[in-house]
Amino acid sequence: MSKRKAQPVVATGVAGLDEILRGGLPASNLYMLQGAPGAGKTTAALQFLRAGVEAGERCIYVSLSQTAAELKSIALSHGWTLDGIRIEELSASDAVNGAADQTIFQTAELRLDETRQAIELAIEEHKPHRLVYDSLLEIRLITGDTPRFRRELLGFKAFLAQRKVVALLLDTQTNEAALNGEEVEGIAHGVIRFDKSLQDYGSVRRRIEVSKMRGVPIADGYHDMAIREGEGVVVFPRIVPGEAVDSRKPQLIKSGVDALDDMFGGGQESGTTTLVIGQSGTGKSTMASLYSTAALKRGETVALFLFEERLETFFRRSEGLGMDLRQFHQDGQLIIRDFNPNEISPGEFAQIAQSIVKDFKTRVVVIDSFTGYLNSLPHRDKAVRDIQSLLKYLARSGVLTMLIVAQHGLLGQNVGIDVDVSFLGDTVLLLRIMEDDGRLRRNITVVKKRHGPHDLNVHELLIESDGVKVVPFNPLPTP
Repeated sequence: MSKRKAQPVVATGVAGLDEILRGGLPASNLYMLQGAPGAGKTTAALQFLRAGVEAGERCIYVSLSQTAAELKSIALSHGWTLDGIRIEELSASDAVNGAADQTIFQTAELRLDETRQAIELAIEEHKPHRLVYDSLLEIRLITGDTPRFRRELLGFKAFLAQRKVVALLLDTQTNEAALNGEEVEGIAHGVIRFDKSLQDYGSVRRRIEVSKMRGVPIADGYHDMAIREGEGVVVFPRIVPGEAVDSRKPQLIKSGVDALDDMFGGGQESGTTTLVIGQSGTGKSTMASLYSTAALKRGETVALFLFEERLETFFRRSEGLGMDLRQFHQDGQLIIRDFNPNEISPGEFAQIAQSIVKDFKTRVVVIDSFTGYLNSLPHRDKAVRDIQSLLKYLARSGVLTMLIVAQHGLLGQNVGIDVDVSFLGDTVLLLRIMEDDGRLRRNITVVKKRHGPHDLNVHELLIESDGVKVVPFNPLPTP
């Protein structure tokens, strides 16, 4: 049986979108790009045409809603030029080519005919490979009723299909359109939707959904996106854990502290997730530094993602325990990303982590802290699902991931976690602090370990200037 010939596709020019589309847009078809004002439609449309210019194709931007000066301003804000893109600036409300002199009040039919003729004339003259039509709202207003609007779109689709033009139609979504039952999405070969929402606090959250694409096994559902200066629209496809494959046998990851490794039955396994849970001051970040230092000394690459602690604070705290990590960072063996949680979406973070693991063959990943990450997000349940997909990907890549989880409360009072994340970990390391005879003592317990035996005893954790020690927990003698 012969293999089915792959359908030719064209690149969208939008980073990450082609991955969702499994390569790009199927050639010679009409597509709709929907979204509210300010969602990024025009920026993405310019990227689509710029990708065509880079491929040596002829491109036209037909604008019924924006002037050429406005389009150039948008391009300039990203440091782009519109060289190679033909801009046809038309008006759907006024007559075209001097017809305004024929009558004072034009009928909708006359304006619609003139607009259609002007667009078709531009296409016949320049014979584009790619076309952007901005926007359907103006045509919808002229036609006035749904049947006429649908007929106009069907006719335009047939006109473009005969000339093998890949067209992107921009459409501002309106509640009225949905209530009127237009269902114009059925006319298009594919429909892409941009979603923009403003949270109670923080920056605007943007998402993209490919709600329809004929003949393409797309990655459906919502994906995070952003508009970046100099880059335009950037899409962050959701992580697919099954894409990661690590053929190496699991190996034990040592901490460099024999007593701690013994608590885990000799060490922690690669391809697992460890939750390090504790209150403030119990030594959670110290545990992360400990495993990072040991891995770096073995010659492995470590990735550290900070959401609360500043980079300089991290270095100084580690140096105070005899762990000098600055040089590893300067040499590129220790990869550190310091995030502002309010400026990053779950999808973007997952993509950054995935790329670092792929590019640098990272063996240990530390997320410090997951609690700070959660606190910045409006939908915590969604964030937990997103991080679960990332953790599965990292596990299948053979990475040991350490997830720092902070408990609220001090000295055992009102201890708790706002969101239950215990199911995320293959291993759970619980750190606590208690008052014993007038002084504070840290203790450490391996609460859970899916793979192999582990020590259930409570041990004392000593964090001193000469390093970290784990010793049997003995109550102080009573006088």
